[in-house]
Formats: sequence, C-alpha cells, structure tokens
Amino acid sequence: MPDSLKPFVLGAGVAAIAVVLGVVSYTATTRSEPAASSGDVAAESTAPESGVYPELEKLARRAPGDPMAIGRADAPVVMIEYADFKCGYCAKFARDTQPALVKRYVDEGILRIEWRNFPVFGDESQTAARASWAAGRQGRFWQFHDAVYATGGSEKGFGTERLRELARQAGVEDLGRFAGDADSRTARQAVARDEEEAYALGATSTPSFLVNGRPIAGAQSEATFVELIETARESADPGMAAGPDGPGPAATSPFAARSASPGPTTTPGAARQDSAR
Repeated sequence: MPDSLKPFVLGAGVAAIAVVLGVVSYTATTRSEPAASSGDVAAESTAPESGVYPELEKLARRAPGDPMAIGRADAPVVMIEYADFKCGYCAKFARDTQPALVKRYVDEGILRIEWRNFPVFGDESQTAARASWAAGRQGRFWQFHDAVYATGGSEKGFGTERLRELARQAGVEDLGRFAGDADSRTARQAVARDEEEAYALGATSTPSFLVNGRPIAGAQSEATFVELIETARESADPGMAAGPDGPGPAATSPFAARSASPGPTTTPGAARQDSAR
C-alpha cells in the first residue's frame, strides 16, 4: 500500500462488522500547514468512505458524570476524540476548532465530546495521559486539557514538576492525591482501555475522531466538523435514549454522519509515525 494511503481500519473489537462493511480508508494529500510542535506529524487532508458503521456508534459510552466528556449524555451527536497530549495537531484542534464547536453545539445540547487517551509518542505521552485522568478524578480534566494545549504547552515536556504546575493551572486542589492517582494502577488501566479501543479501530493518527460512528482522521477545519455534525444531527433518531451508565463501550446511538480527515501519528508497533519537525 502506498504511503499516501492512511488506513483507519476496523480491527479486533469490530471484526464482525468489518467483514460486512470492509475497510475504512483515507487517501491522503499533503496540506500546506506548518508543523506545530515536537509531537507533530505531517498534516494531511483525506476523503473518507461514506458508509455508516453502527458498530462504531456503540463506542460512545454516554456515561453520566464522565469527567472526560463534555455535553449531555443523551445528545443526538457524539464525537469521540482519540488524542495525545504531545501531538501538535491535537493542540491545533483544541485551540482553533473545539471552542467553537462547544459554543455552537455542546452548549445547545446537540453534541457530546468524549475524550480517549491515545498516547503514541512514548513515555511522556503515557505520563501526561495518566495525569489527565488524575485531574479528571477531581473534576478538572478539561481545565488540564486546556492548560496542556495552550500555545507551547507541550514543548516544556511532562516531567513531575511540570505536571504539578499544569495541575495547579487547571485548579486541581489536592496535588498529593493527583500525584498518587496519576501513578496508580487504575490510571494505567484507564489509559490502556482507551488505547485498546483505538487499536481495535486500526487508528493510525492523532487526532482521530468518530462522529456518530463515522471515522475522521486529523485536525480538520471547523467547517468540516460543522458539516459532519449537521449531517449526523439530521440523521439522528429522535427517539434515541442515552446509553447505560456503566464503564465500557456499551451505549448504542443509532445515528449517521459524514467524515473527512488529516494529521497522522502512530500506534507503537501498529502504525507509522511521520514526524513533522
């Protein structure tokens, strides 16, 4: 397969549906966008397959009170983001696109955004992922997210003191608990669970997204996300109910959406990492 092909394939967790639907892949073309940070990869623009993937819709957890989600649990559209805190294009999405989507759709009860830690840039990515989970234990995940992705935020690395400083900026009150939570077995299990979900999809880049079960790769423009969300909203089942409370990819959301994509990253041992520095 040529390097220009960036597969976002259905893997282990959804193998049965993959037999029916085949492989979701994107044909990439280079974008003229500057690299953002040491965790960057070359940004790409890709055109997605147009099929609907109900098995991927089930990955929306819709757990009420999930500290790593924003928006109503019963919102008609759920966007899952698989991202790495060292990824420059993830930072670009966080700064340039997500705030407008939150204002336009999350605040209006239309969209729910669920975060998945997908640390693919090594040990510091893993450490930052666990720290974000620990911040979430004190209700400050999104504040931690914003502090990391502030301009140049990831350039300073994710050593112990740096993470404590980011936690302070995020308003985490109990820094002792934060440190203990971040280093806990439970944190490692939570991050591993998110990673395994991404691996099962065959995700090869960060950021990667699912919008009501349709895959998108890369930090697309705001206009692209608006189009996808509007399409998903129009296709949403008006009688849908929020999924079960428990952990794990349980809730079904019988909707449809459209997708598009750029910006790759790798999964260790599973995909290619194109550094853009």
